[in-house]
Amino acid sequence: MMKFGGTSMAGTERIRTVASIVKREVDAGNEVAVVVSAMSGETDRLVNFCREASPIYDPAEYDVVVASGEQVTSGLLALSLQALGVPARSWLGWQLPIRTMEAHEKARIDTVETEGLVAAMQAGKVAVIPGFQGLMGDNRVATLGRGGSDTSAVAIAAAIKADRCDIYTDVDGVYTTDPRIVPKAQKLQMVTYEEMLELASVGAKVLQTRSVGLAMKEGVRVQVLSSFVEPGQAPTPGTMIVSDEEIEGSDMERQLITGVAYDKNEAKIILTRVPDKPGAVAHIFGPLADAAINVDMIIQNVGREKGETDVTFTLPRADLARASQILENAKETIGFNRILHDSTIAKISIVGVGMKSHAGVAATMFEALAERGINIEAISTSEIKISVLINEDFTELAVRVLHTAYGLDAEDAA
Repeated sequence: MMKFGGTSMAGTERIRTVASIVKREVDAGNEVAVVVSAMSGETDRLVNFCREASPIYDPAEYDVVVASGEQVTSGLLALSLQALGVPARSWLGWQLPIRTMEAHEKARIDTVETEGLVAAMQAGKVAVIPGFQGLMGDNRVATLGRGGSDTSAVAIAAAIKADRCDIYTDVDGVYTTDPRIVPKAQKLQMVTYEEMLELASVGAKVLQTRSVGLAMKEGVRVQVLSSFVEPGQAPTPGTMIVSDEEIEGSDMERQLITGVAYDKNEAKIILTRVPDKPGAVAHIFGPLADAAINVDMIIQNVGREKGETDVTFTLPRADLARASQILENAKETIGFNRILHDSTIAKISIVGVGMKSHAGVAATMFEALAERGINIEAISTSEIKISVLINEDFTELAVRVLHTAYGLDAEDAA
């Protein structure tokens, strides 16, 4: 299974390059299926058309419009492969079909019917499949939500029992942190599903979180690599995302920390003088959940003398205004005094399965930040992740400091 993202499909010249990469796999004797995204920027263009047509649009008709971007690239890639002498055909989401469920705009994959697809692949024909789309139970086109092509690729790879799912993008693998901030960042040979899931959830943009979760559930081996190669040149090996057992069975030496991630798209809300009694927190987060607002870090301060407490939490910056309004409308039910909010924050996270069995990981993080005068506003942890909230002005400095503190800098980098 191969998947190519929007930057890889951005125009006919790029699509010809993709066709040559696919042909190389076919020439090596492999049965190949390819999932493609729409051309870079095309989905945004189609979404804007929907909004211009009707500010409050029908989600089912929205799906018809935005699914067309991937239909174009799947047809163009099939044509480009045929021009290279490679037998190929496109299979739209409804032609397999990829059965979806729940809601339009953010459907979930239920099943993938692969009989015709597998038969065509076994006959030597490359299958080109538009990502991001499927078919609802009422036979209407559905889309999986932004970034859904990665999920499509993993789901189809699982359904056809592919040896591997190669996700081609504009980066050549998963790095210990953003190389634009830390030139000494190293490309990782292998990452566990669990680590990649955490990295994706805290800001790493290489893979969509949903696709990683599905790969872990279905045991699909995923490789991230770059499609940006010179004509006739083979892509260099990328990063393999595999089970913990596969990494432990390799000869690779595990690092304590796998990567440092950051996310500037966070905002913080503080509700002051919330009644310190059972059910108070449910009154806060229930309405937010009903509005599909995802809350991240939650801190309840030590209670005040009058049976009150302050509650702090973070959420996506784009949801700040809506969340504030929802809470203001529920003020009487919740019983808080004031809403304070701050959108000048960033979340910095360290991730690594090595911290399961090592003490002192958090202390190293806190000491390294303190030495550079970076104040920590909030902390949250999981078994393999520690996240802190800081002022966004210190984001790049914090990432560099932590990358060095955990010994992740490449020795041969300038």
